[in-house]
Amino acid sequence: MKTILITGGAGFIGSHVVRLFVSKYPEYQLVNLDALTYAGNLENLNDVADAPNYRFEKGDITDEVFVNDLFKRYTFDGVIHLAAESHVDRSITDPFSFIRTNVFGTAILLHAAKEAWKGAMEGKRFYHVSTDEVYGSLGATGFFTEETAYDPRSPYSASKASSDHFVRAYHHTYGLPVVISNCSNNYGANHFPEKLIPLAIHNIRTNKPIPVYGKGENVRDWLWVNDHARAIDVIFHTGVNGETYNIGGHNEWTNIALIHKLCEIMDRKLNREPGTSAQLIRFVTDRAGHDLRYAIDSTKLQNELGWVPSLQFEEGLEKTVDWYLANQEWLDNVTSGAYQEYYRKQYSRD
Repeated sequence: MKTILITGGAGFIGSHVVRLFVSKYPEYQLVNLDALTYAGNLENLNDVADAPNYRFEKGDITDEVFVNDLFKRYTFDGVIHLAAESHVDRSITDPFSFIRTNVFGTAILLHAAKEAWKGAMEGKRFYHVSTDEVYGSLGATGFFTEETAYDPRSPYSASKASSDHFVRAYHHTYGLPVVISNCSNNYGANHFPEKLIPLAIHNIRTNKPIPVYGKGENVRDWLWVNDHARAIDVIFHTGVNGETYNIGGHNEWTNIALIHKLCEIMDRKLNREPGTSAQLIRFVTDRAGHDLRYAIDSTKLQNELGWVPSLQFEEGLEKTVDWYLANQEWLDNVTSGAYQEYYRKQYSRD
């Protein structure tokens, strides 16, 4: 039986990875480590919470004593590291939180794994999940590949770039078996509503303004979160140690085109007159250091490991809207912060 540590498993992407591994690998022991900050929500995992091969540990990856103790209590065969501060706007106002979690926290995990696996690294794996934002900004043409030079433009992307470098350093210096993936923008169920798509869905449903930066001309490549979880599964099990794999959805959309598509879907789902939701669009002052375009070339992942995205964006967006409309209580709880008060009481001993 393999024992796998998944950090940030109560978050958006992490919860989908936990669910996939718990369901697909009943012979594995999955340990979900999450600090349950604002974006970590155990309601995301209600359907697997009682599974016999699932364990939850509340803790912070920046707590070196706790992390070292965790590696002593469990004999981990692998780490899938997703825990991170990830919202660019928050990184602009509070960069040090991103440095602490994304850089210092990653280094603590790397060192704990190195010490725990010392002399017995065969069959072990440290998988670091990163972002395409480390590559900077693209012009109108071209794609990010695994060979693209790093050029981070925000405190968030700079912190992720730094953590990527630490992962590679531990591989080259200590022989730690690692893989890294850099993904494009994710969307789907359980996404915290500070991000563009769930924010727009929530605001349309409640007839609030939909904020769009600048003129909405920024381009993003959108990846369905379930496809990302599938890619993580493939890379964790069949990726080559020391290698990096880019994961993209092959779905480039300008922000304004995306919002108009979302308004069209929501009008139909809510039985509103076509064009009703679009009237909520409000252009706001552009974000500092706002990268113009991201686009991922996933050729390496497809050719070497056989992964391909399963959905086109329009289909995935329909599924995403359906989920949020069917789970309005979840969205309301997250928006109000009610779940955080529950965790404060539940884990008051901490």
